[in-house]
Amino acid sequence: MLVGLAHPDDEVGAAGTILAQRARGDRVVIVWLTRGEQTEAFGPLPVTETARRREAQGHAAGEILDAETIFLDLPDTAIPHDRETAGRLARLISEIRPDGVLTWGDAWVRGMRHPDHQACGRLFRDAVMLARIAKVVAPNDPHRRPAPVFTLRDVHSTIPPVAVDVSPFREKILEVAQHYHTGIGFGDPAWLNARLSEAGQRWGVLLAEEFDAWESASGVFPSLVPAPPLPGVLHPTRSHTIL
Repeated sequence: MLVGLAHPDDEVGAAGTILAQRARGDRVVIVWLTRGEQTEAFGPLPVTETARRREAQGHAAGEILDAETIFLDLPDTAIPHDRETAGRLARLISEIRPDGVLTWGDAWVRGMRHPDHQACGRLFRDAVMLARIAKVVAPNDPHRRPAPVFTLRDVHSTIPPVAVDVSPFREKILEVAQHYHTGIGFGDPAWLNARLSEAGQRWGVLLAEEFDAWESASGVFPSLVPAPPLPGVLHPTRSHTIL
């Protein structure tokens, strides 16, 4: 599974799902587009030092989650949603070759509607499609296997929801939350535990993380991938299919 995010700490909202995939023995790669260098959490530090600290935080969170971590060099608060950047991510997808992609979705509420979050989600969703096109990802091979998209769910979303039962991973989820709460003041474990419990009540489990299911069935599952397909055929699967 590829987890495409804008800033280190975005993964707090998907920590249990990452752990659930790893518990299956699946590879999980977290890609952050920026280093989150515009934060003021460290006081008046130079941007380069802030970026260094934030990158270290992200890698440390990846170790807690037992996931691979990659940082790109796009500017915090100014991620460009353009063809060049989407092509760059498509080439990365053609290298990682995921069976599912988790990223930011459309959002309306404060925090989730951060311009970087919105641009990040559009870029990764575009890149999943572009990764299927040989001329875009050359010299890599195109990645044409299904890679259903899931997005972090906003309270006003009308996309069918999918939930992951993350009850077995409470300790590690809260460890990631505490890691960021100590470092930058975000991710209060009590807040996160309450949020997961509330979602769990909606799905009849102890703790749950909820996402938008763009290309797969709604319901509660032990992991996002493999994803149960939507009823019916969305697109023909044939050996000569180009897109």
